Amino acid sequence: MLTAQRPHRAASAVLVALLVATACGDPAQRSGEPGTDSARADLRIVAVTHGVSANPFWSVVINGLDDAARDMGVRVEYQAPSTFAMVTMSELIDAAVASRPDGLVVSVPDPDALGASIRAAVAVGIPVITINSGGDVSASLGAVAHVGQAEYDAGFGGGERLAEAGVHRVLCVNQEVGNASLDTRCQGLSDALAEHGVPVEVLAVELADPEDTRQRVAGALLADATIDGMLTLGTTGAEPALAALQDLGRVGDVHLGTFDLSTSVLEAIRDGEIDFAIDQQQYLQGYLPVVLLTLYIETGTVPGGGLALPTGPGFVTSETAQQVMDLTSRGLR
Repeated sequence: MLTAQRPHRAASAVLVALLVATACGDPAQRSGEPGTDSARADLRIVAVTHGVSANPFWSVVINGLDDAARDMGVRVEYQAPSTFAMVTMSELIDAAVASRPDGLVVSVPDPDALGASIRAAVAVGIPVITINSGGDVSASLGAVAHVGQAEYDAGFGGGERLAEAGVHRVLCVNQEVGNASLDTRCQGLSDALAEHGVPVEVLAVELADPEDTRQRVAGALLADATIDGMLTLGTTGAEPALAALQDLGRVGDVHLGTFDLSTSVLEAIRDGEIDFAIDQQQYLQGYLPVVLLTLYIETGTVPGGGLALPTGPGFVTSETAQQVMDLTSRGLR
């Protein structure tokens, strides 16, 4: 499966690089404000995702949206529910559609819950680009493109790295069970480790309660001393999971990998406490859709014939952690 997908991913990666180079130009020459004489000044794009701005992951997506709005000379509005609530998110999409924006950016963690709202946007002629989650259903919902990570491939790659580390039993720590993208990450992890005869158990934790997550991880490790590997699906899982390992004196004894980046995660990678982080380069998930929608509105064109533009997975290890930390401090990684 991975081998068959890699040529498409490589071609799309080149396309992403060209888009960024074309749209950004020289960063030192950005004005920071859209040009007032631009014909794009009246273009309005609404982004609705399942991630609140206080989450460090989504704050980087928002930075990408803001920078692209400035660089392209358009208006971008960001909306998200205060918690992982699909009913609220569908209502936000419906309200955005009713306001008739020129374009819509939306994440799709639950296609069944959000599909009708997204199709309603397409039905009234609003071009939609999906980001982050929903890459497998994006085209069927009528979106013109998807910008995000191939979640199964990313989970599979994490599983391969844990297998190389010699693990025997692994936890997949999922902070949003029911989020299709996160469930797919666990499936990729399980499939990769199944090839090595390593069982995987999903441990559900609460996104908004890091102390409860720490306790649940510690409880799972105490209940089964054979667990020697973990993959957390976001920094909100990684940080309390690492705290649990520190409490139990098992740092280094249990191999820990995670999705996504934060300063504390990168410091732990640098210091050898976390093996790796899977980077989906979420700044691009904010930046590229604004560029693509602006060009689509103006020219009716979309790169790749609507194929997904993958922003990951990339792997951050101890060798690259410091460099990425410098970019994280600027809100770019």
